[in-house]
Amino acid sequence: MQEQWWLVVGDVHERVEALAKIPERERATGIIISGDLTNVGGKETIVRLLAVIAQHNPRVLAQIGNMDTTQVETVLDERGINIHRQVRELASGVGLAGVGWSTPTPFSTPSEVDEASMAAWAETTLAAATAAFAHVLFVVHTPPWNTVTDRLGSGVSVGSPGVRAAIERYQPEIVVTGHIHEARGEDWIGKSHVLNPGPFGQGGYVRVWLTPDGLRARLEQAGGPA
Repeated sequence: MQEQWWLVVGDVHERVEALAKIPERERATGIIISGDLTNVGGKETIVRLLAVIAQHNPRVLAQIGNMDTTQVETVLDERGINIHRQVRELASGVGLAGVGWSTPTPFSTPSEVDEASMAAWAETTLAAATAAFAHVLFVVHTPPWNTVTDRLGSGVSVGSPGVRAAIERYQPEIVVTGHIHEARGEDWIGKSHVLNPGPFGQGGYVRVWLTPDGLRARLEQAGGPA
C-alpha cells in the first residue's frame, strides 16, 4: 500500500519556487495551504498561482489568510478546494479541519476577524472534525496563543487564545499554523503537536504522514535539512 502523506505549507505570498526542491512532491497525497497565498492579490493572481502549483501536484486544498482577498476565496470555492471552516476526509479515519483568515493585525489587512469570531470558528470546526474522525489534522492560519509558533522576534505572543482553547479541548493530533513568519518551530498543547514551518518563500514546510498509530508530522526544509 502506498504511504499516505501530505505536504503542508503556509505564508506563500506568491512564491512557490521551493516546490521544485521538495523530493517526491508529485507523489504526495496532496498539498495543503494554510493561508496567505497572495499579497492582496485578485483572481488573476490566484489562478496563475494555482496553475503553477498544479504542475508539481494537482491535488491541492487551501484557505485564505489575512493577506488574501475575497476574490481569492471565491476562486477556491469555485474549484471546490476551500478548507476554511470545513471538515474533509483525507483518508480512511483521517479528517482535515481548516480555519483561515486571522485575528486583527496592526496593518489592516483584507481578511481579519475579531478574536471572538476566530474562537468560534476554531471551536465549531474542531468539534465537527473530532466527532467524525479518529485522527485530525487542524490547519489554522492564526497560531495558538503562548506557544513557540506565535512569538514575534521580541518574544511577545500574538496568537489566538480561542484557537488555543479549542486545541486544548479537542486535542487534534497535528496542528499546522503560520502567520507569524519569524515563529518557525514546534510545540505541544497536551497531545497536540503544533508546527509553524515559516514562510514558504524561505523553503519551510511540514510533512504529515499516516502511521498505524495515527498522524505524525515533521518540520522540513526544501533543498536541505530543517
